Amino acid sequence: MSCAPGWVSEGSVLMYVCLCVGVTSQTVVDAVAGGASTSKQVAASCGAGSECGRCRRTVRAIIAAARNSAPACPGTGRIGVS
Repeated sequence: MSCAPGWVSEGSVLMYVCLCVGVTSQTVVDAVAGGASTSKQVAASCGAGSECGRCRRTVRAIIAAARNSAPACPGTGRIGVS
């Protein structure tokens, strides 16, 4: 396991999560890896979900997937990747 941010693997296709502010899935993953654990915290970090709110379900799914896919890195609370 490395303590690199996120769960999007090399070669993954990036998608726009929030069209209102142009936020990609990797940006949301980076916000989660940086400590955001709610959609409100992600919105404060990168803007996703701060406008119309239609992307909040996707933001919450990314948060849940990151939480369930990798353990936290020791001493940092950050999500690691295998």
